[in-house]
Amino acid sequence: MPVLNRETSKDKGGDNALPKLPLPELPDTLARYQRCVKHLLTEEQFHRTKAIVQQFGAPGGVGEHLQQKLKERSEKTANWVYEYWLNDMYLNNHLPLPVNSSPAMVFPPQHFGGPSDCLRFAAHLISGVLDYKTLLDARALPVDYARGQLAGTAMCMEQYYRLFTSYRLPGPHRDTLVAQESCVMPEPEHIIVACKNQFFVLDVVINFRRLNERDLLTQLERIVRMADSEEERLPPIGLLTTDGRTEWAESRAVLMRESTNRDSLDMIERCMCLVCLDDASGPEISDSTRATLMLHGGGPGKNGGNRWYDKPMQFIIGADGCCGVVCEHSPFEGIVLVQCTEHLLKYMYGSPSKLVRAASVSELPAPRRLRWKCTAEIHKLLSASADKLHRLVRNLDMNVYRLDVYGKEFIKKQKMSPDAYIQVALQLAYYRCHGRPVSTYESASIRRFREGRVDNIRSATPEALAFVKAMTDGKLSSSDKEKMELLQGAIAAQTKYTILAITGMAIDNHLLGLREMARELKMEMPEIFKDEAYVISNQFILSTSQVPTTVEMFCCYGPVVPNGYGACYNPQSDHIVLCVSSFHDCPQTCSADFSKAVERALMDMKELCNTNQQKQPEPRQGAESKGKSTASEGELSKNQASLPKVVVKTADPVPGGR
Repeated sequence: MPVLNRETSKDKGGDNALPKLPLPELPDTLARYQRCVKHLLTEEQFHRTKAIVQQFGAPGGVGEHLQQKLKERSEKTANWVYEYWLNDMYLNNHLPLPVNSSPAMVFPPQHFGGPSDCLRFAAHLISGVLDYKTLLDARALPVDYARGQLAGTAMCMEQYYRLFTSYRLPGPHRDTLVAQESCVMPEPEHIIVACKNQFFVLDVVINFRRLNERDLLTQLERIVRMADSEEERLPPIGLLTTDGRTEWAESRAVLMRESTNRDSLDMIERCMCLVCLDDASGPEISDSTRATLMLHGGGPGKNGGNRWYDKPMQFIIGADGCCGVVCEHSPFEGIVLVQCTEHLLKYMYGSPSKLVRAASVSELPAPRRLRWKCTAEIHKLLSASADKLHRLVRNLDMNVYRLDVYGKEFIKKQKMSPDAYIQVALQLAYYRCHGRPVSTYESASIRRFREGRVDNIRSATPEALAFVKAMTDGKLSSSDKEKMELLQGAIAAQTKYTILAITGMAIDNHLLGLREMARELKMEMPEIFKDEAYVISNQFILSTSQVPTTVEMFCCYGPVVPNGYGACYNPQSDHIVLCVSSFHDCPQTCSADFSKAVERALMDMKELCNTNQQKQPEPRQGAESKGKSTASEGELSKNQASLPKVVVKTADPVPGGR
């Protein structure tokens, strides 16, 4: 997590000091586009695509007209692609948020001796949230600086300030990201505690005084007692937020007819965050099971209704020690979630619980249960949402795997980027499982620019395909030396595209901007965006992300297409954590099989590196490896390297499977 230093985001004059996102030249993007898709298409498909691209980019043609309009947009806006990207990536997506959109961070298993330990943990965590929010409210967070490729660049900090002040409002056609940025609007001073599918308002500031940890524990104990009262128990309204976005928007409109419901919705939508006190989920919980419980709560029969998925931050604290955070992804990227979460865990493990003597219970107003008026129509909607969540839970195939043989230190000693190396391993694994390359997405931060979010590193490069063919095609009989050269070429190509992406020169955002500008101008959609190649190139069967942490935890998420994989990895010094997801409904995919294929790929690549190294002359005495990490996020606080590592004891992971 960032530590306070002399350069805060306030001191740096805010994000207006950052450069604007550049607009790539049209011929460059079109040439890169053809290179990215050629090996994913048949010869006939590519021949047609080449002609369509040439027509689009012809002098005086449609492409040049749209490019000029984008240039004008770039001059008038802080970030020419931000709104287009936000709508396309999130707000126009009608799929349910759990699994399909919202990622989760899974904490190390906690060992609670009983309910009181669980509530003490919750009170300590809330205290950490308030500590972090104090930094946010004062705009006192230190500026993040890029590391890895092009290290040292200051990063846009705006995403941090949406962690506890935003909300995703469902809409019939498009959702809205509501962010409290106005000074007129009061800052939220309450959190919502979910317990047994009931929602309670916990004021964290009373009479201008922030509650201390003893106060918070007292209030949490009261909430648990209130939730245990069966006479007062209300239907699990949170289940409605697990539905498709259009369905949830319609259900919300039904709820809004009653003033009681309007008041309850308002309290949830304006809260700082949710703390979900979950019931125990089972006796033996593997890492894979914990990951699924963070993503969907186990369904309507477990803790699936003990959520409100529209809020950006939901901290989950299970009675069985299954803990983590699930986030609504539209306000911020994974690195922001990691930085915030690491601050909280380091706060909790680095400082003792402060259960000091506090105000008597009588001086603390009782927490308030949110009330709901439920008609027969709402009960019917709840039943439908529960059925769909149950199907989603059964469909998710999650496998969390830990490779203990080696980690990023070995890769760096080969003078290779750990991120690029793992990406090539994913390509090799997929090719071995399915016999073809597929369009691959790896998020790349563009926070070097004002209001920057991400662009896509297209990891399925021609160079990666050449390497995986050499590793899988017995007829080629490539020597180890040739395979090593192809591996180095694949990693070089991956690194080169990473630099293009983080400097705003990749193709995906640019093509999106051209497409959306055509739509904005009410033009007939250009043929390039109706072409089969464009459709194929945007079906990201491999959706990948590197989410490194300095505290022992891991990130997970679901696939983005029905026949795809989600692959999130966390490379550590001596091991690699890999979270693979897919859907049982797809007969071609299996998360356990793909995890094994990734393990085999990583082991084969290690053996190849070792074999090649043995054939190399010994380095001079004192020579030092200077391999650099090119993490796709590539951004951490300037002083993070000097932070003490927090070691949290965790149980051995148990790989899951079908």
